[in-house]
Order: sequence, then structure tokens, then C-alpha cells
Amino acid sequence: MTDNDLAAQATELLRLHQAPELLTVVNVWDTITATVVTDIPGTKALATASHSIAASRGYEDGENIPVDEMIAEVARIARATSLPLSADLEGGYGDAPETIRKAIGVGVVGANLEDQMKPLAEAAAQVEAVMKAAADAGVPDFVLNARTDAFVKAGDRDPAEVLADAIERGKAYLDAGAPVIFVPGRLSEQQVTALVDALGPQRLTLIGIPGIPSLARLQKLGVARVSYGPMSQNVALTALAKLVESVHDGGGVPEDMRILN
Repeated sequence: MTDNDLAAQATELLRLHQAPELLTVVNVWDTITATVVTDIPGTKALATASHSIAASRGYEDGENIPVDEMIAEVARIARATSLPLSADLEGGYGDAPETIRKAIGVGVVGANLEDQMKPLAEAAAQVEAVMKAAADAGVPDFVLNARTDAFVKAGDRDPAEVLADAIERGKAYLDAGAPVIFVPGRLSEQQVTALVDALGPQRLTLIGIPGIPSLARLQKLGVARVSYGPMSQNVALTALAKLVESVHDGGGVPEDMRILN
């Protein structure tokens, strides 16, 4: 893929986030999952799940997989699809701008980047450095999905305080150049509304977990994107576990199985 192709894919991925229609992205973790998801009608973009990639290789989540191993798998996924690809790159593996440069080099045009609740000035500076690295690599519309872990790491903090923290961090990352802000957590409609009001429509991205508002409602509220992180791998593993249980009980392959590889 040429530099012009990458830049064009980034611009398209950015447009998908900014469109009034909610962008839904079911995360993938290897070549075959990328191929299957790409081939489903209606799929407009792909995103990797760092947790799923790490787990499939025997690593615990949390930057335990070596960065070069992560990038190598992302490269295989990029080669398996013609769609714009965003990569979950955890907190950047100690050097976020360099990790983004490596990812762009293998065909990535967007990324999740965790703030890990670092001091706000440090986290915002990292966002700015990443966006500069992407522009220097010829991808000025790189779709950095700047993640705040305010809710993920909330513990027993007051929910109103956590929401205010997420809003403050989100605004800082937008000011630093990130086009969208990722706030994972089991958020209520009131919390989503407050975030959209503070950050602006088509600036907030969420994770699709049980308990959040419906996709239709999130679209009406002005959410840009919903992705599924490790949920998609868990759905696949659940199907595998059910097959094993069925075989142990004297059954077998379900009748609705599809031949997808």
C-alpha cells in the first residue's frame, strides 16, 4: 500500500467516525477473523483487540506481549483486509510515537491509545506527540482513539467525580489533536449524554458491553463509534466451549454452523 493509499484510508476512517451514522466495529485478532469480519456485508472498517491478540499468544493483557510481536500480528491482519484498520496498541509500549510509526508502517490508519491515568499533562503531551508522528509519516488524518481509563480504574470513587475526570481528560486530548475519545465502561445513558454534550457529537467512542444503551439510542445521542474489544473473542470461545460440551453430552456440530475458512 502506498503512502497515498494509507492517507486516503485514514481520511475515510475519520469520515466514518464523523458521519451521523454510528460506526460499529467488531474487533479481530488474527488473519482468519479479519477475513471473516471483512467479508460480512455492512462491515466498513476493522479494529484489532490487544487483549485478544495477547491472549491468543499466551500473554496476559497489559503490555506483556512484546511490541514487535504485536505489530507483526497487526501487519498480518492489515494484509488480510482492504478496509481501513485501527489497532489497539494499549498504552504505546513505552514509546507511543514510535509504536504508532511502526503501526503505520504495516498499514494501520488509526489506533486506540490508553492514558493509563497518567498525569493529565503527560497524557495530553503523548497524544500530541502521536499525532505529530502520524502527520510526519504522511497520515495527517490518523484516527487516534484517545482512551481514558477514568471509568475502568474508577474503583470506589464517586461516579460524578469519575465523569468529571473523563470529561476533563477527553477535552484535553481533543485539544492535543485526537479526533475521537474512547471512554470504556458500563456507562448509563445519562453519562453518555454528559460526555457527548461536553466533547461534541461524533467525538465519543464506547465499548459494546451488556448494560449500555442500545446501538440505536447511542446513534441518536451522537456517539461516533462502538467497538467490542475482547467481547468478540469471548463470543467465539463461548461457541467453542458449547461445542465441546455438546460433544461430551453425545451431540456434535450445530446445524447452523457456517464453513468460513
